Amino acid sequence: MAQVWRCSGLRWSAAGPVLAWAGGRSSALTWGKRVAFGVADGGVRTCVGARGHACPVRAVVPGRSTGARCEECARLDRAHSVAADTIADDPRPYHVYLAWFGPGMTKVGITALERGSARLLEQGAVCFTWLGAGPLMAARRTEELLRAALRVPDRIPYADKRAVRAALPRSAAERAAEIEELHGRAVALPGWPDSLTPEPCRPVDHSEAFGLADLPTALGEVTELVAGGVVSGRLAAAAGPDLHVETGGGVVVVDTRLMTGWELVPPGAGDELTVPVREYRQADVGVQDGLF
Repeated sequence: MAQVWRCSGLRWSAAGPVLAWAGGRSSALTWGKRVAFGVADGGVRTCVGARGHACPVRAVVPGRSTGARCEECARLDRAHSVAADTIADDPRPYHVYLAWFGPGMTKVGITALERGSARLLEQGAVCFTWLGAGPLMAARRTEELLRAALRVPDRIPYADKRAVRAALPRSAAERAAEIEELHGRAVALPGWPDSLTPEPCRPVDHSEAFGLADLPTALGEVTELVAGGVVSGRLAAAAGPDLHVETGGGVVVVDTRLMTGWELVPPGAGDELTVPVREYRQADVGVQDGLF
């Protein structure tokens, strides 16, 4: 019987992207590395649980769900989420940041100071700068100030991020221009919370960390995994939860969040891509993923 793996998701470290597996194992990802996995025949996708606890009923979840949680586990997970505004008394200090994903796509957000830039890597931010630091509620008020006064969103859809990765400005200075201009406007706004300390604009560029230089345009994205399906190819780039995998038919994007909840196995000989893929139109982009 083939060895079965369960993916815990894509993690970002100082050394680069790593696929995490149930049981504590991990697979470091490097450009050009073969990414290959199959989905166990006859398998179903089951809920990954919440807050480190297994789903009590091992509920079956849809293949296209990026959360891989049943309704009850999703509710429990969000009940302890800073992003969902369900925690107001977190004593940790927080950073407010500006993140850039492509021309016209800049967002404001917050992340715990202790996490450093991990949240920006997880979101696929091509360039970012800190805006300020302080208590959670002060960070939240600053985030709301930018949204209201400057109309800066706090979310950018993943589909929009993927659509521009292969056509970004080539120089770091060009990629940083929008957040530099927005940073200047933000710190000049009246109404900043007294407990939030402004920080200077120091853009950090992730283009090299993501492998975006000379990235081929993706031809499509995996929409879901299916029992008996296979993904196989060479890793061209990775950003946020996405792997850009070069297959015989071109680059396809796999969102690694689609891998969670499945039993994954080594692929059969000669198999390359036998899962549903949505082909992009001219203005579209894709997502990618793999197993070892």
